[in-house]
Amino acid sequence: MQKSDNGIFLAAKAGGIVLFAKRPGNTSFFSLYTIKHALNTSKVGHTGTLDSFACGLLVVCAGPLTRVASRITEFDKTYDAVIKFGAETDTLEYTGSIVKTAPLPDVRALEDSVRKFTGNIMQKPPVFSAIHVNGQRASDLIRSGKTSDIPARSITVYESEIKEIKTDGSGKVEAARITFRVSKGTYIRSLARDIGAECGSAAHLAGLMRTSVGPFRLEDAAGYSLLEEFSIDSALKAAGKNTDGVINSKAERNSPEELEIQREIREKITGMTEDFAVYCGFSPIHLRSESTSGFLNGQPIRFNMFAEDIKNIEKKYAAVFDSCGRFTGLLEKSEDGRLHYSFVIPAGN
Repeated sequence: MQKSDNGIFLAAKAGGIVLFAKRPGNTSFFSLYTIKHALNTSKVGHTGTLDSFACGLLVVCAGPLTRVASRITEFDKTYDAVIKFGAETDTLEYTGSIVKTAPLPDVRALEDSVRKFTGNIMQKPPVFSAIHVNGQRASDLIRSGKTSDIPARSITVYESEIKEIKTDGSGKVEAARITFRVSKGTYIRSLARDIGAECGSAAHLAGLMRTSVGPFRLEDAAGYSLLEEFSIDSALKAAGKNTDGVINSKAERNSPEELEIQREIREKITGMTEDFAVYCGFSPIHLRSESTSGFLNGQPIRFNMFAEDIKNIEKKYAAVFDSCGRFTGLLEKSEDGRLHYSFVIPAGN
């Protein structure tokens, strides 16, 4: 059933979650522009960006739920990556400049290398990244001609699977499509670099698609039908065009395609649910019907306001739902075990 405009805007005011399929060539910032216009709100927050050359799932919070966006960054993520062998670039992906070349690996070397980079490993992030070094972004330091020494850090590759291999006439690997399920903070660009080096070759990303963020799946996202099929051939074709542009003209922002995506965003926006609260690491608790008004108006927290015994809540945060199942706010537990208001969604939203 299509939501009315009033229902859409009320959903955004009360707090919503948008699954958005970012297309290659668009920045994550432009994706936020699309969502803002679809929901008629300026209050949106992403839970982890994608480079402009990449495509796939963005999970975006709107309205009061922007305050829980930082929790979603803790989720595991799944990627479909096309790695091209024989050359490494300074950015570790196809838009960068080649800094190293090496012979192509054989299939066995690739398989052994992928297995080695599965599990708990130490990874050195790309120098072209948003990581801060002495108060500045590493990428900004590099562009200004300065060096950027980023220490290796622990990450986890939970699963990795070679899905597709492209070889030359002698059986050497030109490119491979590999799926990775990884922990927070993992750079797939760095995995491409390290897998290439372990193979006795050099490598960079030729394409990247994020297919899941925690429980959220790309196929459920607004705009998913506009994504092209992701394969070695499609990624290499796109990389050959080297189109790392940004769609930002007025005509493009008001194209029929863009307006259709905005309609789909309005159709698919969802609110905080108990299942989602649990996945975020919150304890769902429920207000008694007679206590809802007092809670929404910031009255002191009392045990008898809730249907559950809240004395021994284990989590740091408790997601509060009213007797009808509507998300009404978040409580935070202090070090002394007391619960305090984090935020409340005002009555009428």
